[in-house]
Amino acid sequence: MERVSMAKDRQGLHFTELVWESTEQNMAIPPRSSAEAVIPKPPEGPGKKKTSQYDTVQLQLWDMEETQEPVTTTESQFVQRARELADHKEPAALFVPFKSYWPTYGHMTGAQSRWYFFWRDEVRQGRYPKTDLSYIFLHIYELINGVGWDEPQDGCRQLGLLWEAYRDKYKRLDQYLGGWIADFSFVHKLDIPLSEIVIRTRGLAGDLAELELVRCLSAAPEQLSIEVLSMMSDYDISKSKFYTAEGKAAAEKYIPQVVALIDTYVARKHGSNLITMFPPGPPVVRERYLFRSAVYDISLYGYSVLIPVVRISKSPPLRSLITRLFRLTENKLRALMGYRGRLKDVKVDADMEDLVTRFLQREFRKAEQEEKGPAVVIDQRKLEQLKNDSEVVRSLLTVEEALEKDDETDWDNEAVDEDEPGSASFAAGSRSEEPAVRESDEEKLDIIVEEPVVQGQADSPLPTINAEADSWTSFASELSLLQRDVLLALAEDDGLVKVNRLAAGGGTMAELLFDEINELAMDSLGDLVIDGEELTEECISMLHYIKR
Repeated sequence: MERVSMAKDRQGLHFTELVWESTEQNMAIPPRSSAEAVIPKPPEGPGKKKTSQYDTVQLQLWDMEETQEPVTTTESQFVQRARELADHKEPAALFVPFKSYWPTYGHMTGAQSRWYFFWRDEVRQGRYPKTDLSYIFLHIYELINGVGWDEPQDGCRQLGLLWEAYRDKYKRLDQYLGGWIADFSFVHKLDIPLSEIVIRTRGLAGDLAELELVRCLSAAPEQLSIEVLSMMSDYDISKSKFYTAEGKAAAEKYIPQVVALIDTYVARKHGSNLITMFPPGPPVVRERYLFRSAVYDISLYGYSVLIPVVRISKSPPLRSLITRLFRLTENKLRALMGYRGRLKDVKVDADMEDLVTRFLQREFRKAEQEEKGPAVVIDQRKLEQLKNDSEVVRSLLTVEEALEKDDETDWDNEAVDEDEPGSASFAAGSRSEEPAVRESDEEKLDIIVEEPVVQGQADSPLPTINAEADSWTSFASELSLLQRDVLLALAEDDGLVKVNRLAAGGGTMAELLFDEINELAMDSLGDLVIDGEELTEECISMLHYIKR
């Protein structure tokens, strides 16, 4: 019978499983100071019961724990040894393989130690020789425990460089380093982008992605990434045929830029960005356990940290807008890249769609131009004109020098004393030859000056001025009313403020208007008229053509 009951016990639940499934598993643990209040007092009188031995022993254990000496852990011993060896170096050594699950100094042989300290010094110098994963983890343990750096920012930088240098060879680094770098930034209160961590470690989306979304949409929308934004989209673009075919690179590049563009547009038009216009719910405090699976001394920064996480991805209106922007951008990219088929039922405001269309067209033109390289076009007519002008100037200078020499000669001859023997005949001879010399020079001058006129009437100065006026008149005629107002506003005080108002009223952005105006100027004038956010000096002097 005993064997039968034991067999039944084996088939049933274990004791630990029964405890785990108990309804009391989440009961709050009372503070130690309330221990006496928890223990019931023994009843008085003849029927009283003695206090249980369990309660008494529990009190004694608590008292012993309060007076207990601090326990030296393996992790604290590692940190103490790491500090002692923080500056230790070894000369060039041979690589020796090293495999250990939680590597420490005591796990290495003498040859392995020599290689490790030589390799660590190389890494600190910015060189990353091939090595085993256990050596890398050992150095990472040093860094997260505060050894090997003076400023936390430098420690975070070293962790990032180690990750970048060895992640292609050791994929396991992506499983650990992302979370450890995030923990490092939390305990040292570093304001670093978490986008790279989210990108490299897909399993860390969630809290980190929510934190990155709030950071970017609050202060740095240009740093958004498609991996982070995908949390806010109900449309899974990774399953799109266009994305899996030739559109992956374009989608990953332009979708975050479009969201940042709309965020800036909304801020300028309505005075509040997306996260302010569609506020998420209150933050949820999350407990994050620090440096899991690492050799880490909890006496340094504690066992865990509390992080307020705003669930921005759960905001229905913002989520709806991001989803529609994903689909709209994909449709525009399909059209620009010649991909057949479009996504249906993409509904956004007309001004937003127009803004996204013009933005993507401009970016695609820029990308195509960069691929082709700078376009160098030689105008043969202008080149010939420059040659002729140079010859004319050179000839004129030659004639002037000849005339100056003749004048100096005449002056010297006239100043000769007539009483000097031979002076009269010399002066007479000079005066008799003068008309011939002057006539010859004038003929040369007439021939030289008339030469470019014979070749082409457009080379004279007056037609050049008229051509410049025609170019500015043509440029002004191609400007839209909004573009014309923008140019005139830039010439006034607080011009940029006025331009932003004009752009917001026209459902666009100042930067896009500047690019459009400069494109027209390049076609008509061959030069830009807006440099940065200011008019060029030439444009200011020609504003009267635009005012007409």
